[in-house]
Amino acid sequence: MPETVNNKSVFTLLEVTQSIQKTLADRYKSTFWVKAEMNKLNYYSHSGHCYPELVEKIEGKVIAQIKSTLWKDEYRNINSNFLSILKEPLKDGIKILFLASITFDPSYGLSLRIIDIDPSYTLGDLEKEKQETIKRLQVEGIFNKNKALPISLLPQRIAIISVETSKGYADFLKVLETNPWKYKFFHLLFPSLLQGEKAVYSIIDQLKRINKVRQHFDVVAIIRGGGGDVGLSCYNNYELAKEIALFPIPVITGIGHATNETVAELISYSNAITPTKIAEYLIQKFHNFSVPVHRAEEKIIEKSIRLIKDEKSKFDAQIKLFRSLTENILLYNRNQLKEHFRSLFQQSVFRFKSEKGFLKKNAEEIKKGSINLCISAKQEIKQFAVLLKRDVFTQIHRVKSELNSLEKNINNMSPQSVLKRGYSITTRNGKAIKSFQSVKKGDIIETLVYDGSIKSSVNESKKTEEQ
Repeated sequence: MPETVNNKSVFTLLEVTQSIQKTLADRYKSTFWVKAEMNKLNYYSHSGHCYPELVEKIEGKVIAQIKSTLWKDEYRNINSNFLSILKEPLKDGIKILFLASITFDPSYGLSLRIIDIDPSYTLGDLEKEKQETIKRLQVEGIFNKNKALPISLLPQRIAIISVETSKGYADFLKVLETNPWKYKFFHLLFPSLLQGEKAVYSIIDQLKRINKVRQHFDVVAIIRGGGGDVGLSCYNNYELAKEIALFPIPVITGIGHATNETVAELISYSNAITPTKIAEYLIQKFHNFSVPVHRAEEKIIEKSIRLIKDEKSKFDAQIKLFRSLTENILLYNRNQLKEHFRSLFQQSVFRFKSEKGFLKKNAEEIKKGSINLCISAKQEIKQFAVLLKRDVFTQIHRVKSELNSLEKNINNMSPQSVLKRGYSITTRNGKAIKSFQSVKKGDIIETLVYDGSIKSSVNESKKTEEQ
């Protein structure tokens, strides 16, 4: 009951909240179905309880919100149901249709107690999101963009987006590295989360890293395995699908599930149900190239052997023909050579006799001519000796005159002759002084004249003024 304070009826806060509690309990006795977005699940592992934040939005704006409770037992049953039907756990950001009752507690306020959640409603919403993503990619004209890329004839260099501890990743590498044809692959792991909402941005980040070094890779492989079909809705995310669609090199996916394909798989260059199949796909690429090459190699070898055999037969026949022809030619040339030798011998005898007579005749003529030539040469030599003697005397007289003149000039240029004409030579330490810069004040110098020498001390030295 309220108390009276200054003629006013005053209620305690507890009385007000208890009144609200009773009113709501009387008014909302039954449960009812509500649809809303689970903004936050708020699961507490130590208690097993959840305290979801429920909202309703129009064009991204929150128009209603309320707190709720989901007790441990109900959460366990509902989450198990979701995993079985949706292959997704209860999580933040999904739309749900749930059975609830209204509760009010004086200490905790108004909330909805979630009793059950219909997974088929959320399944429909997830499918709707998937179809919207597909439609958006198609409208933008990029749905088949990655599929249209050319792939390397031998996709040997693989950038792998996976988890190092993933069973699918281990299976993928095992198949590649133990292939019976010994094909060699280069692979590099780019670690990433592979399921849940955080996987979207983790995979996108790794795709961006690979894009910076894309020239080192032929394909990107997104490998997931060992986790069943749970947590695959992230592969329907528009941002992730767009990143894959626009990636500049082929992206192949081995996400590892048996249900409907995700958008990421639909828009990737190629996808397979398991990582193992992806590895087999890459090996088959090598095999598709290797088998025709080996067959062509076998055909080339076979044809080469056949051609060599045919050419050897032709060559052997040519050798036989050549041997026969050369024997005939040698026999013919041998006979021709004998005939030429006989003819040459006869001609040589005749020419020898003819030339012997000619030489004898020439010898007599040379003998007569040489006697006349000697008489004529003797007279010319006598005349030349007279002329030579006269020219020699003339040359000797001229040279003798030139030598006398040169001797006179040399004598005139001697130091004694120069000193005699009034010139002098000044020295310092026995060396002739050629410049005023060679002496300084106080130096003792010696001046040579015709009939003696003079020693003196330098008081001043200076440069001659230019005229």
